[in-house]
Amino acid sequence: MVLLGVAKGDAGADVSYMAGKIPQLRIFPDEAGKMNRSVAEVQGAVLIVSQFTLLGDTHRGRRPGFDAAAPPDTAQRFYESVANAIREHGVHVQTGKFGANMVVTLENDGPVTFVLDSHRRESETIE
Repeated sequence: MVLLGVAKGDAGADVSYMAGKIPQLRIFPDEAGKMNRSVAEVQGAVLIVSQFTLLGDTHRGRRPGFDAAAPPDTAQRFYESVANAIREHGVHVQTGKFGANMVVTLENDGPVTFVLDSHRRESETIE
């Protein structure tokens, strides 16, 4: 499951980074139980859910601020672009309904959660 927050200023390079990184990130166990397989290698699928609250700033006061989040129309285009770009890597992708209130259940097999931030990427090439 990918919870995708879209920030103001996210652009094509951010789509490319996320779409290259997500299918190839080695987070599934191999025969020895080590995280050494990607979702593409295990022939898995990705569920992408839009989650603007990931951009919530809780540093001041008691109410989160969402100034860093992209406007809904921009965020929806980015969300759809990431989903389509991951599909181009041969990975099955399902999406939630953008902007809808949804009940999503996540069963996490182990204490494994990763944060990918396209704004903090190093200049790396993903092939």
